[in-house]
Amino acid sequence: MPEGDTVYQLWQRQQPLEGRAITAWDARVPSLATTDATGAVIERVWPWGKHLFWRIVSERGVDVLHTHLRMDGTWRVHAAGSRWSAPAHTARLVVRVAGSPDPSREVELVGHDLGMVELWPAEQYEKRTAHLGPDPLGPDWDAPGRWDRPGREESVDRFAAQSGTTVGEALLDQRVIAGLGNVFRAELCFLLGVHPASDVRSREPEFVVDLAAEALQFNRERVARLFTGVDRAGERTFVYGREGQPCRRCGTPVRSGRLGGATSVADPRAGQDRIVYWCPRCQPLQG
Repeated sequence: MPEGDTVYQLWQRQQPLEGRAITAWDARVPSLATTDATGAVIERVWPWGKHLFWRIVSERGVDVLHTHLRMDGTWRVHAAGSRWSAPAHTARLVVRVAGSPDPSREVELVGHDLGMVELWPAEQYEKRTAHLGPDPLGPDWDAPGRWDRPGREESVDRFAAQSGTTVGEALLDQRVIAGLGNVFRAELCFLLGVHPASDVRSREPEFVVDLAAEALQFNRERVARLFTGVDRAGERTFVYGREGQPCRRCGTPVRSGRLGGATSVADPRAGQDRIVYWCPRCQPLQG
């Protein structure tokens, strides 16, 4: 499941795009059907939480390409003209760029099953990303940047302000910490020793935020996420995806259920109604 660490690694792989010219553009989403960035230059690529951005400069001006993987999205890279490694009908964006160091050896990037593809003027960036909280993998986590203080301090205060909600919902709220998804939520709740539906006040905000940041930062370079310390297939998580299996700590069968969500798509909690996992003994319901 793509989360902040996934997008961070995607950004690392796409950094070589910076400075390259777009030689062909095929947007296969209705909202971008008439767009054409051919001839533009990809000036910058950067991640923020689970979002990826390109700054594209052309004679027409400066635009930002915004993509989100959601549940199943992937980016594939091929030599131009070669066979794709995923079905063509799943392609949402196809971008061909000049090669490096030989511009004639073009490279094709294909975004398959992308959950979101947007292109808008660069001056809209601040407004369109205003809802995103600090990213533990971002440059302003430990120093002032978008905020006039380190992002960590901002996240701590935002978490502390989440009265009337649960730990599990607060962890998925991208306004609090950008980049956490369902896998991290399940594992963090286990490491915190709380049921996901426990009141958000059951743990100190500083402790929760620091643990979340540590987990993201630890996994940002890893191929397979690791939470248990045992780096073997099937043994890397404590509770996520382990319903009915014995807790690695006490042996009690792991349980699952659903938590969160919203009644309106406009609610920031929309999409948070996801399955949660917990150990009934190690993670008692609190508050």
